[in-house]
Amino acid sequence: MSSSRPRRTHDTDARPSRGIPEATVARLPVYLRALTALSERGIATASSEELARAAGVNSAKLRKDLSYLGSYGTRGVGYDVEYLRYQIAREIGLTQDWPVIIVGIGNLGHALANYSGFVSRGFGIVGLLDADPAKVGERVGDHVVRAYSELEDVVREYNVSIGIIATPASAAQEVCDRMVAAGITSVLNFAPVVLNVPPGVDVRKVDLSTELQILAYHEQRKALSARLTKVDGVPAERSSVAP
Repeated sequence: MSSSRPRRTHDTDARPSRGIPEATVARLPVYLRALTALSERGIATASSEELARAAGVNSAKLRKDLSYLGSYGTRGVGYDVEYLRYQIAREIGLTQDWPVIIVGIGNLGHALANYSGFVSRGFGIVGLLDADPAKVGERVGDHVVRAYSELEDVVREYNVSIGIIATPASAAQEVCDRMVAAGITSVLNFAPVVLNVPPGVDVRKVDLSTELQILAYHEQRKALSARLTKVDGVPAERSSVAP
């Protein structure tokens, strides 16, 4: 990567890393969503059991996860919902707005560009880009699709550090390389391909077909369990289906 990359100004809270495990980091947005739902219901405090139930995890795991952030709970009282909500938002960088670009404005790109949840969670779409001249100039939501050749200009103009790839698999690596060269250091990849990136660049992959295949696996297990129960007359919870 070029050493002349513009310096980032997003890191307003320069706390040293707490060494939080990746699995815990992945659950923090889930806790934040649960806390937001509790807050919207007017709930001021919640026990670890109540918060864990709202987040869909067990309370021991939740307490362990939150211990990496600090001691925000009070014995016999629980967690202050608004305070913990702020602390988690600060930890995962959501006390500031993050400019984001999307490359690939096909059906998926359109859906992502029109998703209102980005803004409400601190992510503002600042650029939609596509290599197809027929799509350049098209209005999608509040944005006009720009030429892919303008990627570097958009990244520089808005100081973008997060990019979303919604292109076909064949184009994803080239798009990723160009994003990284332009200064983007975090990539959300919807293309069904594994991206190679240099150290210091983070990639999160969203593979919808893989998620469906996992659901199909579980459906197959449930169907097999039901068949065994019907044949053997063994209650489902006692039937032995190999994991």
